[in-house]
Amino acid sequence: MIESETRQADWRRANPAKYEAHLAVQRALKSGHLEKQACEVCGVGDVDAHHDHYENALHVRWLCRQHHTRLHHYGEDMFPVGAAADLQAPRAVADGTGYDGS
Repeated sequence: MIESETRQADWRRANPAKYEAHLAVQRALKSGHLEKQACEVCGVGDVDAHHDHYENALHVRWLCRQHHTRLHHYGEDMFPVGAAADLQAPRAVADGTGYDGS
């Protein structure tokens, strides 16, 4: 496995199934079996793959870094699992976070 002592290597050792899912996505993107889509919340093209469930490694949600970070911070109920067409972008609020808690 990984011999490095970095935080990333520690995460990989502690989460082998998640790491394998990430690698599967990278391989599928490189081979053309998977294509990045726009962020399902805001439509931005620079996106991260998010796994709701790691068991199906290639079933991912495409989220921009901002919405991906918010999803991990606020929880899965912020952007419920569903078709992108059913999702709405969170409304901007005065504090600039873009999240109004609803």
